[in-house]
Amino acid sequence: MAPDRVPDLDTLSLLLEIAASGSLSRAGAARGLSQPAVSARVRGLERLVGFAVITRSARGSTLTPEGALLAEWAREVLAAAEVLGAGIASLRSDRVARLRVAASLTVAEHLLPGWLVVLAATHPHTAVSLTAGNSDTTASAVLAGEADLGFVEGPDVPVGLSAQVVATDRLVAVVAPAHPWAHRLRPVEAEELAGTRLVHREPGSGTRTALQRALAPFGTLAPPLLELSTSSGVRSAVMAGAGPAVLSDLAVRDDVAAGRLVQVPVRGVDLRRSLRVVWLAAQRPVGAAEDLLRLAVPRPR
Repeated sequence: MAPDRVPDLDTLSLLLEIAASGSLSRAGAARGLSQPAVSARVRGLERLVGFAVITRSARGSTLTPEGALLAEWAREVLAAAEVLGAGIASLRSDRVARLRVAASLTVAEHLLPGWLVVLAATHPHTAVSLTAGNSDTTASAVLAGEADLGFVEGPDVPVGLSAQVVATDRLVAVVAPAHPWAHRLRPVEAEELAGTRLVHREPGSGTRTALQRALAPFGTLAPPLLELSTSSGVRSAVMAGAGPAVLSDLAVRDDVAAGRLVQVPVRGVDLRRSLRVVWLAAQRPVGAAEDLLRLAVPRPR
């Protein structure tokens, strides 16, 4: 039988109800349907399959030989559908019960903790794992199916991922209190910043990529003074007097407020950037992942 001639599961279930009760009205009562509605469903089934399935008499309704054979097949189909439904529910439950998050260091350290505290209140039985790295490794983890959601700082979204902005961040130049820039009276120009050897994050870091993109009109960046794999490492090196660095305002705000670092104004370049949440384009987040997405993405005002 062609797929377009196969009855739907509800109709097959109704057929078995008629076979068990021997009455259209009793089958309808069991399914919350009126007797005329059941009759209409039976006529539609008979038109679909091309033969009579019910014989009506004063004693009730019985299945024709063809209807009885159809009912036997229907039992197998409905049993298989029940197994399929249970399997889907099991997969969904497993997916909801664990949430794998990958995030760039800035988001992992300064934004995600607050979101995860709120999420834990609504999903107390969900196990959340968080892997922190740079934006490139975070995007790769999502593309490889190793993370359900990723949070990145880079200006580009890789092919195969969907994205939404979760926050707007700003890169700032910072130095140690003893550095000459800490006492200068005028801002650092974009050209000067591009030509200065800085303490950098490693290649693939969203912070470094965003800085390179912003300063591209002013020439190639000077060779790194140091390359470190974490923002805390960069901050420590700057505090120790290694040289200037450009980091997220989120990452240095407390150190600047405490006087451990000095923020230096920069003129001539826009150092704002967007922080994004990403997920597989073909797979919309569900369960705890969907709820975390809602927590992270700002609501329109």
